Amino acid sequence: MSGPVTPSMTRYLRELASLLDKNVSVRTVYNKKFRGKLIGYDPNSLNIILSNAKDEENNYYARILVRGEVISEIIREEEPFDLKGLAQRLEKLFPNNVTLLEDAGVIIVMDKVRVTEDGVIEGSGVIAEKVKKVYEQFIQERGKSEA
Repeated sequence: MSGPVTPSMTRYLRELASLLDKNVSVRTVYNKKFRGKLIGYDPNSLNIILSNAKDEENNYYARILVRGEVISEIIREEEPFDLKGLAQRLEKLFPNNVTLLEDAGVIIVMDKVRVTEDGVIEGSGVIAEKVKKVYEQFIQERGKSEA
C-alpha cells in the first residue's frame, strides 16, 4: 500500500482497526476458514494475526498469522456496538453536554467522563455513576434484543 493515502484507504483502515479485539471469520483464497480474535494487522501487507483461532476441522491455534495476499474475506461475527445510540441516550440525560467522537470510539459527557463500548473508562463521581447506569441499561437492553 505505497503511494498517497486516499480518503477511501483511510476509511478502509479505520474499518479494519474497528475489528481489532473482535471475533472474526477469515476465509482464504484456498477456501480455508479460520475463526478467532483479531489481535493485530499490518496496514501495508494486510497480514493479520488471530488468537484462539479454530479452523473448519476444529483444530485449535493459539496464534495464527494469515498473509494478506491469501485473504479473500474477513467477517465480523458480532454486531458492532451502537455508540451513536448510546450517545443519543446520554444526550437525553445530559442535554448539550455529550460529544461523540465516532472515529475514536469515545463519548465524552460534560468534558469529564469518557465512555466506550467497554464502559466508563475515565471519570468519577455522580456524573460518572449516572453514565455508568445508562451504559449498563443500554447493554442489558441490547442483550435482550439479540436473544
